[in-house]
Amino acid sequence: MSEVKMFTDPLPNIPWEEKPADSVGPVWRYSMNPIIDRNPLKGVARIFNSAVVPYEGKFVGVFRGEQTNGVPQLYLGYSEDAIHWTYEPHPIPFVNEEGKSYMPKSAYDPRLIKVEDTYYIIWCTDFYGAALGLAKTTDFKHFVRLENPFIPFNRNGVMFPRKVNGNFLLLSRPSDSGHTPFGDVFLSESPDLVYWGKHRHVMTRGYNQWWQSLKIGGGAAPIETSEGWLLFYHGVTGTCNGYVYSMGAAILDKDEPSKVKYRSSCFILTPEKWYEERGFVGNVVFPCAALTDSETGRIAIYYGAADSYVGLAFTTVDEIVTFVKENHVENGDDAEIGIM
Repeated sequence: MSEVKMFTDPLPNIPWEEKPADSVGPVWRYSMNPIIDRNPLKGVARIFNSAVVPYEGKFVGVFRGEQTNGVPQLYLGYSEDAIHWTYEPHPIPFVNEEGKSYMPKSAYDPRLIKVEDTYYIIWCTDFYGAALGLAKTTDFKHFVRLENPFIPFNRNGVMFPRKVNGNFLLLSRPSDSGHTPFGDVFLSESPDLVYWGKHRHVMTRGYNQWWQSLKIGGGAAPIETSEGWLLFYHGVTGTCNGYVYSMGAAILDKDEPSKVKYRSSCFILTPEKWYEERGFVGNVVFPCAALTDSETGRIAIYYGAADSYVGLAFTTVDEIVTFVKENHVENGDDAEIGIM
């Protein structure tokens, strides 16, 4: 039984591998990584930066499929064990609320979050520049695309798994028109998924923490725990050879999620394995999803690796919360409600 409680459902069939004796840090990789290799289905060269949820005793995934024509789209996949996947052969067929086809020009880096009885997909799309796309489904057969939440430019949209004070919550990372060399995480609220406001600053780039010194962005949907909202996110630094993406962790206040209670000064995973260091874009660890089992405290984290593969890593809620608290560092005004 975990000391830290996760307010999530039991998931007895969560993918799991015990921590190796020689493992360093609070997160360890699946020994059979990568779980998704190159050329996973016809017309798709690479799957990475993708999202997974439990569904009807099995698992469903929404995957970033980098097509062989260079345009990314979202593909649906199914799994018995959340490790081995089969895919629909064509991109997800989005329609608008009138039932007419409403396909994005491009779609990438999806997150998949269940709020009440509905599953929401949020992704980065092309809306006169990088912006957030949003859709919903209740059965993974019909996908209704909603209005884009924000104007350009924005990336890394991550919804919370429940409403707070009656409102939907969304993390995002405002950006510019290019491959943004800067960026902090912000929080927005909406009563209806149409009108968004109450924008709050959540976390800044890391001061004196090289691995997250350029920009950060939300990863998996926040996990509600007795300590607060556990957030896995990515941090980026620059080198003479390009950007390096690592994974970090923080705990946000449960009632005021724009306040950071604890944030680790150290990364919890950084590119070290061949499938993280070498690929279409090297040196990338990019978390997008996490499965949890409230009974055992187990957490399985899915991450994109080198823009070419999907990797799987594990931790427990006790171990990761302890690590974040023990390595906590304050960055700027992160501990304050993010309004000026």
